[in-house]
Amino acid sequence: MSSGYSSLEEDAEDFFFTARTSFFRRAPQGKPRAGQQDAEKEKETHNYLSKEEIKEKVHKYNLAVTDKLKMTLNSNGIYTGFIKVQMELCKPPQTSPNPGKLAPSSNGCMNTLHISSTNTVGEVIEALLKKFLVTESPAKFALYKRCHREDQVYACKLSDREHPLYLRLVAGPRTDTLSFVLREHEIGEWEAFSLPELQNFLRILDKEEDEQLQSLKKRYAAYRDKLEEALSEAWKPG
Repeated sequence: MSSGYSSLEEDAEDFFFTARTSFFRRAPQGKPRAGQQDAEKEKETHNYLSKEEIKEKVHKYNLAVTDKLKMTLNSNGIYTGFIKVQMELCKPPQTSPNPGKLAPSSNGCMNTLHISSTNTVGEVIEALLKKFLVTESPAKFALYKRCHREDQVYACKLSDREHPLYLRLVAGPRTDTLSFVLREHEIGEWEAFSLPELQNFLRILDKEEDEQLQSLKKRYAAYRDKLEEALSEAWKPG
């Protein structure tokens, strides 16, 4: 898939896209509307900058933009903007059958998302997987930030609660300074397993630990018996 704005289809339950292909969390019935939810969420989890600092940074960011993908600051201090995510999947993911949809290739697939400053890494991953109709668990994937410093490239996995748009704002619009990459977890990372699988691993480890403990106790019990026997022989009268 070539670079372009991402959108989710109408059958997606948790996310919807605006005409500009933006995604935001859909407000459940009986709960506050999306704007109010975003404002509350911003106060709780996104206290990185003051409103004045955000206003200044958004202004400087937009002055540096060269591809028209500017940020918009709302009156409540929440801002929206674009991030580009490189899809680097080592194998074709499991997808729902849909002749009109193509799974992302192993490399070179770039997706441009229009998101809110309140959207988290976990939500971005979920949106990307839904876009490509990937049926695998979001826990099997991770979003990385790739930083370029002094001719060195550093990749760091982001936690699910971090806010990609904040990182984009602070770094500026240049992708050669900061970029985002979606990858599968490295083999052996526990996040890729389901809860029943992890519980089964714990049971196996507990069993192996108990067996090792019993074996160790037997070894030292036998060693103690031999030592006591040797001591009793040594103290026998001549």
